[in-house]
Amino acid sequence: MNTLFDKIWDKHVVQLVEDGPTQLYIDRLYCHEVTSPQAFDGLRKRGLKCFRPQQIYCMPDHNTPTHDQDKPITDPVSKKQVDTLKRNCEEFGLAYFGVMSPDNGIIHVVGPEKGLSLPGMTIVCGDSHTSTHGAMGAVAFGIGTSEVEMVLASQCILQQKPKSMRINIDGQLEKGVTAKDVALYLMAKISTSGATGFFVEYAGEVVRAMSMEERLTLCNLSIEMGARGGFIAPDETTFNYLKNREFAPKGDEWDKAVSYWRTLKSGDDAVFDKELFFDAADIQPRITYGTNPGMGMGIDDTIPYADSITDQEPASFMKSLDYMGLHEGQKLIGLPIDYVFLGACTNGRIEDFRAFASIVKGRHKAEGVTAWLVPGSWAVYKQIISEGLDGILKDAGFEIRQPGCSACLAMNDDKVPAGKYCVSTSNRNFEGRQGPGARTILASPLVAAAAAVTGVVTDPRTLLS
Repeated sequence: MNTLFDKIWDKHVVQLVEDGPTQLYIDRLYCHEVTSPQAFDGLRKRGLKCFRPQQIYCMPDHNTPTHDQDKPITDPVSKKQVDTLKRNCEEFGLAYFGVMSPDNGIIHVVGPEKGLSLPGMTIVCGDSHTSTHGAMGAVAFGIGTSEVEMVLASQCILQQKPKSMRINIDGQLEKGVTAKDVALYLMAKISTSGATGFFVEYAGEVVRAMSMEERLTLCNLSIEMGARGGFIAPDETTFNYLKNREFAPKGDEWDKAVSYWRTLKSGDDAVFDKELFFDAADIQPRITYGTNPGMGMGIDDTIPYADSITDQEPASFMKSLDYMGLHEGQKLIGLPIDYVFLGACTNGRIEDFRAFASIVKGRHKAEGVTAWLVPGSWAVYKQIISEGLDGILKDAGFEIRQPGCSACLAMNDDKVPAGKYCVSTSNRNFEGRQGPGARTILASPLVAAAAAVTGVVTDPRTLLS
């Protein structure tokens, strides 16, 4: 078939189980505090060590507070999970990037920025948004806790090979349209189950023109279409991003690596199980109105009527609108909002903060809006300072919090109260995702910034100079 997915997958096959799964070798395992404790307990009970500890990197991110990180964590559940990960790493001899370490952050932000995630790798983590690392040209996907234990013990995993899909997006995005909008558009077009059973390769003019950080955002959201993962063939953008990163190859090894990475692309005669084509001209800034990421629309559009929806039961559709306090045929432009969240492994990188700052510069945070601006790592935090973005944001009435998953999910202190609307750059808008009863509107950093300074859902194109 000669697809890039086949090339990487086949190179990592250890053995094929007759009438069963593939034993696949894993180059990199990432562990965080939520999905790893039982895996380490499993090793302990069986008297096993980690097979290749040098290929495993661990850090807390979901439960870390985004303020006063130099003080003990007050929430007992969060403290226990973070402390347990540290102890497990010490016991099993694993690299650990702890709270307040300059290496700490959200694991899906830190991996690429440190050069730990490289083209041609197989990468797994007990977290669905591991698909983020596919932006590097890697086969990266989330796994369950029992599978985390499997990789810890053997550096291998048993997996059924997914089908292949290529999504082509051609043309040129208009000003104010971001990678986040592209991802939300794709979810709405093919639904949150439209890529189930597939591994997606993103291609086309729009994808080739994206920066590395934009690609990370796009691949991050692959799982929200039901895909096993999503990735992009490495190119000069990838190589320029990785060069001189801490864990990337150096010297002659770099040259050898790049020479190999250049071969990582689908052949001209590649045959995919499914192939889709989209036009950039059809994509505008987007927002969600429901309780799954596929329930989205162009920011100028109106919420559809239940009888026009083909991928969701009418009762479920209406239940989502009821939870959100919205109705069919409603426009969201002008809807008052209460919270804004910039961050998560989806949009917590330096380019996202630059975009947010470009809107709020010379303006001021709307009265009554609570804004959480959370870098994806300490490296991003330091870059915000070095570029002077903190000054722009402070002058506009915002403050920078400390790194962590924050309000992406209700596992730490940053929870949105019941009934409140939050324009969020995160990846999921499920019921209660940001806190019991919280109402999440997924959007790009530009849309989030526009809402933060106006206090209502606003088309960012009206504020761009």
